[in-house]
Amino acid sequence: MARKKKSKRRNDQYQLPQHVAAAQQYAARVAAYTPRPELPQRRLITAALGMFLLCLGMALFFWIPARSLVHDLRANGVTVAATVTGSDSKPKYVKLRYIQGENSGKEFNLSEYAGMLPDLRADDVLLVTYDPEDPSRVLSRSWVTSPPPNLPAYGTSALALFTFGLFIAVVVRRRWILRTSWPDHPLLGSSGPQNPGSTTARLTKP
Repeated sequence: MARKKKSKRRNDQYQLPQHVAAAQQYAARVAAYTPRPELPQRRLITAALGMFLLCLGMALFFWIPARSLVHDLRANGVTVAATVTGSDSKPKYVKLRYIQGENSGKEFNLSEYAGMLPDLRADDVLLVTYDPEDPSRVLSRSWVTSPPPNLPAYGTSALALFTFGLFIAVVVRRRWILRTSWPDHPLLGSSGPQNPGSTTARLTKP
């Protein structure tokens, strides 16, 4: 009796067992899973907004009074000669005595421009411009005609822009995360490969 020849199964007809195919599909889903980014907390947004408002307030503090003083002295100021009677850096001040005009002999402190004072020494003589309605508002004539770079205002303005950009970026990122539909994690939102219908996956052999 002739022995029956066993038919060889072709490789292209071979199919993986169902549980193996399910495990491969599950592993692919896990590998492709993109978790939701961490949501920026409200306290971070509040902190960024507070930093912006603080820097903005400091920038306005350095910009507005200095520009207002220069504008007023250019429009209505009186220019006279004055002599320096004293100066110090701690605390920072420059004391002047007018030697011309109706306020001759009176002493006033030189006004600061954005927290800055010119480098002067006692007995220096210079031209100053003061407000006739308030002689204590006085700047050196050179600073009235050509104010120095307002470095404190520049620095705080740059910080204000940076913190405002940070605030906007955090708000936009939070809204994007909340409005984007993120997929559930396969471990939590789908069945395991070994036991369809279960909520846990068995990834290792027992």
